[in-house]
Order: sequence, then structure tokens, then C-alpha cells
Amino acid sequence: MHEYLLFIVGLIPLLLMVFLILKIRMPVHYSVLITLALTYLLTLFFWHTPMPTLESAIIYGALKGLWPIVIVILGAIYSYNLMQATRAMDILREVLASISDDKRIQVLLISWCFGGFLEAAAGYGTAVAIPIGILVALGFPPLKSAIASLVANTVPTAFGAVGIPVSILAQQVNLPVNTLSGTIILQLALFNILLPFVIICIIGGGLKAIRGVFGITLLCGISTLIPQYFVAVHLGAELPAFAGSLVSLIAVAIAGRIRNGKTDPAWLIETRPESERPARTAAVLLKTCSIYILIFIFILLCSPLFPGIKSAVSAVASVLHFPLENGTTLTLKIEWIATPGVLIILATVIGGCIQGAPMSSMLHVFVKTVLQLRNSIIAIMSIVALATVMDVSGLISTLAHVLVNITGGSYVFISPIIGALGTFVTGSDTNSNVLFGKLQTMAAAKLNIDPTWLAAANTAGATGGKMISPQSIAIAVSAARMGGQDSHIMAGTMKYCAAYILILGLEIGLYYYWVMA
Repeated sequence: MHEYLLFIVGLIPLLLMVFLILKIRMPVHYSVLITLALTYLLTLFFWHTPMPTLESAIIYGALKGLWPIVIVILGAIYSYNLMQATRAMDILREVLASISDDKRIQVLLISWCFGGFLEAAAGYGTAVAIPIGILVALGFPPLKSAIASLVANTVPTAFGAVGIPVSILAQQVNLPVNTLSGTIILQLALFNILLPFVIICIIGGGLKAIRGVFGITLLCGISTLIPQYFVAVHLGAELPAFAGSLVSLIAVAIAGRIRNGKTDPAWLIETRPESERPARTAAVLLKTCSIYILIFIFILLCSPLFPGIKSAVSAVASVLHFPLENGTTLTLKIEWIATPGVLIILATVIGGCIQGAPMSSMLHVFVKTVLQLRNSIIAIMSIVALATVMDVSGLISTLAHVLVNITGGSYVFISPIIGALGTFVTGSDTNSNVLFGKLQTMAAAKLNIDPTWLAAANTAGATGGKMISPQSIAIAVSAARMGGQDSHIMAGTMKYCAAYILILGLEIGLYYYWVMA
């Protein structure tokens, strides 16, 4: 009975956070800070965790949230903001919009391929806001554009913002990042194939829209999936989303170009004639994409593919130790160069110079980006501190133990729901993994299940919760200029989210018990 009482007490912080964010509509950073304060008190009195241990956990968690999580998001948004300032993003939008004269292919290119690339490079809402803006500018209905972009921004978020959700999860639960990355892609493989079809059906108003573009749509999914898996198992979490989105972008663009002039009039989209478009030479396009190209190159050079470089840059680091009362120590390694966030910032500065931005302008954009993200920085540092307190106190262990006792072997089927809940509440796959990754591996240990399978299930489920996250909905409302119509967008995406999580849960549970067990 005592264990079940602790289980109820352990749920209080999570329920409070949900209540504050969804019912009171309190900003996320305030909600998490209040939840952290309550968790501190509960773990102090109910789990009898010593105060010095809790204080060490909070400091360790806050610093871990800052480095590497915040630095990656800061670098990603900085790169996007600078491209906006140099007008490089405008050219990129125009190029994408001119590739095909078929509405359905343009939707794939913009929401799935380019959106996936933006998620890989920046994340944090850019992969929703920019595709919606382009689609609306091309004449697509705002509501359909919003729903299609939100549905597209699911699978890529597993490796969004340079793989930070997966790399942080791997650190959190002490699993090999390459194995974990490959497992996540296997669990999401079906959705890589299905979602491009779903996006076309959303824009086209039903299954009839697939007629004539079935092959290209299938090509879109396959050309995303195969490079993702190959890169994940060989290089880790940083580059799979880059590789998948780039290969699919090239494949769909070539196929779309071949089909130009053969499009059914019902799906024809009016664009400016080529004679009226400004000429874009290869040099101009390279200059336009220089920041993203450099990001890709820098991260590739510092990946396991180049062990000498990776070892050299990883050596430039500081190690911080936070002793706990039970004799163990929390250790945080801060890599000053090798972390993806620093590489993104370096690539952005060099790329900005190539694009002609003066140093004063780049500094101004950087300061604006920090101010833009100040509330998110507080929220992320607080939520990692919260997860650390829940871990070292034993609160997560209590939740996992009782959940498994209640659900038994059927827990495998509901494990993605846990991840989806985390993203729904916090708006972030990374935060969902930080909050619940440890719970999943503890549940796996109790059930004698491969911990990689359930840790991956948390990330896979988190991608589904992304499409109905209040933060994502708010971004979509702004991008589609649909002020006050949050409920319409939420209602439009809810059925797709429910189907996504249901199919994923069945897939993960059945595959495990029929194939892996």
C-alpha cells in the first residue's frame, strides 16, 4: 500500500504541470519552475532525499540543460534568423516553389522534404512555421496547410535540432546512441512511408488525390527512410534527419521536374513563368545554402566517421563533478567545440560572412535570438533539473515499478503514449525523453525487455504528440494567420495523432512479442 501511495504522490508534479500549462495556460517556463519547487519538497519529505543531493541534482540538471541542449537550440534558431536577415531564406523559398507545377508534389517538397531539413537543422517550430508560410503564399488553404505541416513535423522530430533528442536520451539512459538511433528509425519506418500519402490526402481532400502521384509519393517515403537508417547505425543521431530530408528533396525534385507539363489541370498550381523569375546560378544557390552546407560538413567531420578529428575536438572539454550523499557522483562533461550547438554557431558565422553579413549585424541577430529564447532557456534548464531530481530521488523508479505492476506485459503497447504525453505537455521531444526516458528503461528492466526497445518507443511516441502540442498549434496559428482558430487546427490534427499513436503502440507491442521476445 505504501508503494501505491508514493505512486499517487509521484504523479502529482506531472499532473500539476499538465494542469498549469493546459488549463491555467501558464507559460511553460513558469509551470516547470513551480513543478520543480513542488517536486523538491515531495522528494525531500516522502522519498527522504537529503537536501545536498537535491541541490546537486538541480545544479547538475540546469547545467546539462544549458549545455548541450540550449546551445543547440540557440545555434539552430540563430542560423535561421541570420538567413532571414540576409534574405537567403527568401531565395530558398522561391527555389522550392518553382520546382514543380503540381500542388501535391509541391506539398511534399515543402512540408515533408524541406520541413524535414529545417527540423534537422533548427527544430523548435521552424519546420512548422516556414512550410506553412510558403504553402499559404502559394495559394494553399491556410487550415489544410497548417494540418499538413503539423502531420509532416512528426517523424523528423525524433532527430530534430541535430539529433539532440536521441543523443540526450542515450546519455540519460546509458545506451549506445547508434543502436538507439537505428531502433527508433525501425519503429518509425512505417510512418516514413505512410505520412507522405496522408499529407497529400489532407491537401487534396481524400484518397483521390493520390491518383497520378502514387509513385512519387512512395519514392518520397523510401528515399527518406533508407538514408536515415544507414546514417543512424553508422554515424549516430546528429545526421540521419539531414540525410533523409536531403536525399528525398533531391529525389522528389528530380521526379517533379520530369513530370512538369504533364500535370492534371485539377492539381496545377500557377507560378511565375521562368522568364519572369530572377536567374539563380549555382554560385548564388551555394551562397544561399552556405550556412546549412557548413553545418552539415562540420557535424559530419566531428562524427565517428572521422575518429581522429572527433577525438581531437572532444578533448577540448571540462568535466564537472556533483557528489551525492549516497557516495555516487553526477558527472557532466562540457565539450567546448565538439557539441553540435557550437558547430552550428561557427558554421552560421562563417556562412553569414559568405552571405555578406557584417559582424555587427551577426552580433545583433545573435543577441536578438538569445532574447527571443530566454523563456525557453529557463524552461529547458528547469525541466532537465526536474528530471534529474525525479531520478536521483527514486521518484521515477517508483512510477515505473507500479506502472509495470498494474499493466504487466501490456506496458509495451502503451509505452509510446508516455512519450507522446511528454511532448504534448512540454512541446519538445527532447524534454519528453529527459522526463520519461529513465522511466522507460526501468520498466524494461522490471519486465526483462530490451531497454533500447522501450527507450526508442518513448522517442517514437514523442513524435506523435508533437502534432497536437499546444506550442506547435500556437506556431501553426501564427504562421497560417488564423488567430483565434487554435481549436480548428487542434481538431484537424487530433484524429491523425490518435491513429498515429494507436498504430505505433500496436506495432511496437506486436513486433516485440512476435519477433523479438
